[in-house]
Amino acid sequence: MLTSKPSRGATRGTTRRLVAAIVGVLAVMLALPVAASATPVTVIPGLPPIEIPQGPGIPQIPGLPTPPAPTPKPTPKPTPKPTPTPEAKQNAGVPAVPNVPTSTGWIALAKDSTHQIYWYRNGQFVKQMPISMGSAKHPTSNGVYHTKEKYRDMYMDSSTYGVPVDSAEGYRTYVEYATRMSWDGIFIHAAPWSVAQQGSSNVSHGCINVSTANGKWVYDTIPQGTPIVVRGTTGGAYQGT
Repeated sequence: MLTSKPSRGATRGTTRRLVAAIVGVLAVMLALPVAASATPVTVIPGLPPIEIPQGPGIPQIPGLPTPPAPTPKPTPKPTPKPTPTPEAKQNAGVPAVPNVPTSTGWIALAKDSTHQIYWYRNGQFVKQMPISMGSAKHPTSNGVYHTKEKYRDMYMDSSTYGVPVDSAEGYRTYVEYATRMSWDGIFIHAAPWSVAQQGSSNVSHGCINVSTANGKWVYDTIPQGTPIVVRGTTGGAYQGT
């Protein structure tokens, strides 16, 4: 059997195709560094470009830049819960407001067991002050008094209720900031001479003794007609108005 030789035209066509393929490969090799410096893609003749995935755990192709490791997000620190502060008991030790009517909104309670007078306004505690009430010989009567006239200063005279000034129990004393509680001579007033006993014992002739500052506060603040309740003394029941 005779084998025919390829024609020159066929040989030239094959040569052209081989040269074109070599040129294409060289073009791909020359293009790779440029592409690597930009977006990393794989170029295969006859196929569309394929992006090369990047990231932790993915092998990298030599010559391509290593992508930076992702910056871990900081773990937010839990906000500490504020430690609850136990609420202080308001007005600890202050007795309840006496259940008596008041036309001024103010009520006072003079309590012999504590030697204190407590002031309330519209049902709310306002002020507390140490006092000295009537001694065992002249106890202050228990009951409801009401504030009346006021004197910036005055002389208290035992003769006004039948005890001569020159007798053993008599007196004539200058006082300041006196607020009358009864028409028979009971006042709440400043008594600087008994400050040491105020809050601890009773030494007056029946009045409620307070310091000068507290006497001024009562004089300046408490309106006429305010009830003052006296409790716990050795005196009898107050029968006045």
